[in-house]
Amino acid sequence: MKNVVIFGASGHGSVVLDCIEQQGKYNVVGFVDSFKKKGRKFNGYEILGSENDLPYLKDKFNIKGGIVAIGDNWIRKIMVDKITAILPGFNFITAIHPRTIIGRGVVIGRGTVIMPGTTVNANSIIGDFCILNTNSSLDHDGHMKEYSSLAPMVCTGGNLELGQFSVIGLGTNVIESISIGDHTVIGAGSLLVHSMPGQVVAYGSPARIIRGRVIGEPYLAGSKKSNSYPLFFNDY
Repeated sequence: MKNVVIFGASGHGSVVLDCIEQQGKYNVVGFVDSFKKKGRKFNGYEILGSENDLPYLKDKFNIKGGIVAIGDNWIRKIMVDKITAILPGFNFITAIHPRTIIGRGVVIGRGTVIMPGTTVNANSIIGDFCILNTNSSLDHDGHMKEYSSLAPMVCTGGNLELGQFSVIGLGTNVIESISIGDHTVIGAGSLLVHSMPGQVVAYGSPARIIRGRVIGEPYLAGSKKSNSYPLFFNDY
């Protein structure tokens, strides 16, 4: 098996680790995290250093790839860009838990994580660096653009179009043929019956636009910078 690393030693990183271990395709040699002490153990694996140590770590551990385990879509992109600048051509792997149902004709991009209990139905397209969280469902002909995410228990109808960096929060239901623009956040527990433009925060049953949203604005409940509606309970 090829040696890989996980970027981000957090709660989300723990779930990504479980996906990779259960998948059985890669050997995890450790975590890379600039906010954790080097040498510390996390889930039984060592913190190897920060992303700046990658050239050294790549040679020492014969690393053939890795995955960014950061829940926030925008911060995940920042980390991907940083890794690519340090090691051009770095191989970002895809982690798919074996208890996932994948339909015929589905396309899944690099760096994407699909967690246990998720269903991806026929002819759906999932872009690079997306997250489909636990027990989420993307119905037929759905299209998740790069760096978008579904929180746990999200259920979508067919022909969803989810824009870049957009997120659908915990337990939200989305009817068929809905389009959501880029950088939009749909809050937890919502019922989405109308399409939404880009750069808005919307929630409720039925969901309505609450306010505009700045690109890169934190949306995870654990973020110290976020004072908005709690939307998506995952770590960075």
